[in-house]
Amino acid sequence: MQTLIIGAAIGGAPVGSMLVQIISFIILLALLGKFAWKPLLKVMQDRQEFISSEIDAAEQSRKDAEAAAKTAAEELKKTRAEAHSIIEEARKAGQQQEENIIAAARREAERLKEAAVEDIANEKEKAMQALQAQVASLSVQIASKIIEKEISSEDQDKLISDYVKELER
Repeated sequence: MQTLIIGAAIGGAPVGSMLVQIISFIILLALLGKFAWKPLLKVMQDRQEFISSEIDAAEQSRKDAEAAAKTAAEELKKTRAEAHSIIEEARKAGQQQEENIIAAARREAERLKEAAVEDIANEKEKAMQALQAQVASLSVQIASKIIEKEISSEDQDKLISDYVKELER
């Protein structure tokens, strides 16, 4: 039994026991390799693939977000340009409407002025006719008093016509 003890100075371990332990350790390594190590490696590889796909998806999402932001910025720029165009068109339309209103007001003022001039002329004509009638009547009365005779209606009309002609000059 002494041959089976190795390194007695170190504490001495029997060789048979050591062989059993080494064989047991190798069997344990084989079992762990088959039933634990390979599944563990597969889980770790699956996890690595999942993380890699998540990183790829996040990168794609970032690219999509950048593209969407760029598109939104372009749309905003277009919208601002359209708004500016609409405002400019509205300003021009407002100026055109202002000019149209002013032109219409001027036409209306001219029409009112012409109507007023026409009314004044009509009133003047009526006043002249009324004045002529009164003057004629007074003239006839004065003349008949002066002459002290009665004038016929034909003579009266002639005198009135002559008098009116003199007034018009």
